[in-house]
Amino acid sequence: MPVIAIHTASFLFIALAARQLGIFLSRYNLPYISGYLIAGILAGPFVLALLPENMAEELRFIDEIALGFIAFAAGSELHLKELRSNLKSITWHTAGQLVAIYLVGTIGVFLLSGTIPFMQELPDASRLAAAMLVAAILVARSPSSAIAIVNELRARGRFTRTVLGVTVVMDVVVVLAFAFSAAVADVILTAEGFDVGVILLLGLELALALLGGFLVGRTLVFILSTRLDSRLKITFMLLVGYSVFLFSHALREYSAHYLPAEIFLEPLLVCMVAGFVVANFSHYPDEFIKLIEDAGPLIYVAFFTFIGVTLRLDILAQTALIALLIFTLRLVGLIAGAFAGGMAARDPLRHTQVAWMAYVTQAGIGLGLAQEVAVEFPEFGDEFATLIVSVIVLSQLVGPPLLKAAIKRVGEAHVPDGDIVDNEIREAVILGIDGQAITLAQHLAAADWKVTLADTDPACIDRAVQRNLTVYHLPEVSRPALSKLLTPQIDSLVVMLSDDSASCLACELAYERFGISRLVVRLNNIPANLERLTALGALVVDPTSAMVNLMEQFVRTPQTTELLLHRNTRYEIVQITVTNPDVDGLPLRDLRLSGDVLVLNIQRDGESIVPHGYTVLREHDEVTLVGSPDDLDKATLRLGY
Repeated sequence: MPVIAIHTASFLFIALAARQLGIFLSRYNLPYISGYLIAGILAGPFVLALLPENMAEELRFIDEIALGFIAFAAGSELHLKELRSNLKSITWHTAGQLVAIYLVGTIGVFLLSGTIPFMQELPDASRLAAAMLVAAILVARSPSSAIAIVNELRARGRFTRTVLGVTVVMDVVVVLAFAFSAAVADVILTAEGFDVGVILLLGLELALALLGGFLVGRTLVFILSTRLDSRLKITFMLLVGYSVFLFSHALREYSAHYLPAEIFLEPLLVCMVAGFVVANFSHYPDEFIKLIEDAGPLIYVAFFTFIGVTLRLDILAQTALIALLIFTLRLVGLIAGAFAGGMAARDPLRHTQVAWMAYVTQAGIGLGLAQEVAVEFPEFGDEFATLIVSVIVLSQLVGPPLLKAAIKRVGEAHVPDGDIVDNEIREAVILGIDGQAITLAQHLAAADWKVTLADTDPACIDRAVQRNLTVYHLPEVSRPALSKLLTPQIDSLVVMLSDDSASCLACELAYERFGISRLVVRLNNIPANLERLTALGALVVDPTSAMVNLMEQFVRTPQTTELLLHRNTRYEIVQITVTNPDVDGLPLRDLRLSGDVLVLNIQRDGESIVPHGYTVLREHDEVTLVGSPDDLDKATLRLGY
């Protein structure tokens, strides 16, 4: 058996162990990549030596397959239609941080170059080239980490939208900055000198990368348009990404031998542009993102484990202090750039003061760029990559807690132990306490509703108190008594009183005096009161006919009925209110919801809309969704509450 096959099989076994270690460490609030890196380090040549030191070049194809995929994912995150509402803040923050971090990083690393082992023997021009490469990578962010924190805190608001927008845009900007820095570094290190021809060559390489990205994007669109199994589509996507790296290497070698100038296409830029094309200019953005989400965990395991295996611990020990200094330089540039960007965008001062805390985290694309340097500049690439990995690990440890603190400080965290925004919590009041009312309250509470039960009978109050439910003793059904219980913020009033006249009066007062439009009423004598309640738009429940209708639905549409009765644990139906201004005016086809989420109905101004792909969402729409619980949580966070 060839040696490369043995090393590949060994690496795959190590990656499986890394995945389990990542899951184990996540129980202690450490990121998964910590486990992947540690497993790779343990298996590498400096600890257990399960893989030899020279295997990095043999298994480079694993690294490049993963890098192509990561670039596809980064490009897919940049969705233009979602950035439009916060474009001014995103633009200024991106520009401020890019300029500040790049300048501070370049100057700072150049001044420190005499203390960095692999730079000490380089001439000044080469030190400047290496410093530019370091500075470009320092600009990188981690969209996946930021999104994970936002989901965890259920964060929502202007500050959060700006943070996510800048984080996603910066992953595109950093690849452009890196492509420029790498081209300049290549010129400096080969001592070719700058002239008009070099500038034209840089422009040609950028134009070819953009064109190549478009063509690769159209190739991905073709793959997505086929009826292939999702696993085959993922396989072809990975092969397309890897082929970009192969083509880039081949073009560079061919041009160096047979053309007047060496041409290098940055493969990460090509793949990122391809992901951007699919996400913004195709009919398959949702499927593309779903495939990326499905394949992502395994790809990231392989990528970060490979980095751990190839990490030079001997160099890491020598550069630990330097890594800390470079990390500090990055913080200085980040603070200056974020503050300048916030002031230029005229963001609220309380946002500007803490903005830098939201952008510390780094991960995938930064590590990918470090690996690119290791390949493109072998004279110092391994030492360079080890130093950058050290800086990124520090950023990954410090960044998530700072982002959490920033979101909480501006008041956009919506978690039970944080600052809950009252108008983003579903609230229901149930009048009349019996067994059904108590069960209903428990189900609503389990779905994160705030529920209050009320009754005029003290005995019923005691029964609810024994179940640890929130109760209120209502002296009588009258406007003064209800004014202490009902507010316009109540989302739903459920009336289950034994007296139909009292139920009707409660509904009329709730609708006319307190502005509560969602009324659900259980009546004993429907014909005598139906017209009175229908005029209010109330939903009237007749226990007898409800049972007959339910049995009919079991016969005609059993699957739908199981969803309504929560017997199908795989899928649920929810109704949410659209409150995110970023999606106001977007057609459903551009929402990029998970493939497991479907929009069933839209209520707008009292009218029911049967949606299709071109139906436009508006703020305050009531949207009914069906999907898996996890995907519905993501959709709810994205659309509203």
